[in-house]
Amino acid sequence: MTRAELIAAVADRAGLTRADAERAVHSLLDVVRDALVTGDRVTLPGFGTFDAAERKARTGRNPRTGEAIEIAATRAARFKPSRGLKDALND
Repeated sequence: MTRAELIAAVADRAGLTRADAERAVHSLLDVVRDALVTGDRVTLPGFGTFDAAERKARTGRNPRTGEAIEIAATRAARFKPSRGLKDALND
């Protein structure tokens, strides 16, 4: 599902105009992104939890040459589905 399809589905289910649904979806995504950037966790009961994970610096290998390279430490977004979402996927 693309962002445009998500906006159309939200507009249809919530009885909103496409413009209102677009603002709502963009606002939700902005709030989640801003929370992760500041180190907060976003928990949506029945859906799951978003948080930021720290990845340590490490040594990797260039697959073409086999040369060792240093990979810098980074932060990455992580999602853990709730039990309800897992159950819905497996029923």
